[in-house]
Amino acid sequence: MPNSSAAFTITTETAGAVLSALRKHAGNLTWSAAKKHMEGRRIAVNGILCVDEGRRVVIGDVIELRTRSFPPPPKDEDVRILFIDQDLVVVDKPAGMLSLRHPADIDLKQEKKDRQPSLEESVRRLIPRRYNQSARTGGAELFAVHRIDRETSGILVFARNENTQAGLIRQFAAHDALRKYFCIIPGWLTDQTLESVQIRDRGDGLRGSSPDAADGQRMVTHITPLRRLGDYTELECRLETGRTNQIRIQLAELGHPICGDVKYRGPFGSPSIPDQSTAPRLALHAAELGFVHPLSNALHRYELPWPKDILSLIRRIKIGE
Repeated sequence: MPNSSAAFTITTETAGAVLSALRKHAGNLTWSAAKKHMEGRRIAVNGILCVDEGRRVVIGDVIELRTRSFPPPPKDEDVRILFIDQDLVVVDKPAGMLSLRHPADIDLKQEKKDRQPSLEESVRRLIPRRYNQSARTGGAELFAVHRIDRETSGILVFARNENTQAGLIRQFAAHDALRKYFCIIPGWLTDQTLESVQIRDRGDGLRGSSPDAADGQRMVTHITPLRRLGDYTELECRLETGRTNQIRIQLAELGHPICGDVKYRGPFGSPSIPDQSTAPRLALHAAELGFVHPLSNALHRYELPWPKDILSLIRRIKIGE
């Protein structure tokens, strides 16, 4: 696990406030030391920097205590708007930023929200700052269409009115929208289609696959290897369905967990597969998005290469560092 001095999986006995849980696992860690680690940006939950000592952790979450500080949380200036019109906005989400704030956290104090803003909050602020509010660009209200995992980077679209939202959601539900991801895994996989049924709790509090098709939701991912990187592979993953953590779960179940993934490290019930990649975060990137504009019928297609942090990882892997 990259830059980690310790990592702990939350159990029934340790679930609760993050610092309390960390102290239960770490043994002799004092409250003042735990708080200093948080202030120094050295505590992560599920691979994501934690800056809120009131954060609750549940069974299956992974707390990391790192020896090196995380980068500061992404802010508004780290978000890029790729396209905007009066009906929708396409953005480049930085890794480490929530797509949407959880409904339970909507009423958090603004000071807490500002520590780790969601993408939706940042884009709503950016639109009036960067664009004149006119009939051409519409207002700053946003409507969710899909999400990207917090630790994943890449392309996401928001609707700017309910008609556009409904039209885009129909395309995603019918699998008409194009969604491709890049990821890096240990080992090698051939072209194939991964199909399974997702359940909310596989037995340890995490989502996973079930052999019973009546139990959950169908997951389908088409994978294509792009290139070998020493002992690793860069994969292209095209989503047919878009369930929560879909790519991460299916690759881990194959025994090829994504580099930098601290939650899904192999098939359920088997020993965790060590991560020797030194990945700075989850090596997963929403690289391509395509859809038909619901109101203009124009074809939209966007592509983004790997961001700098994962390009640096690829260079290290290629030279065998």
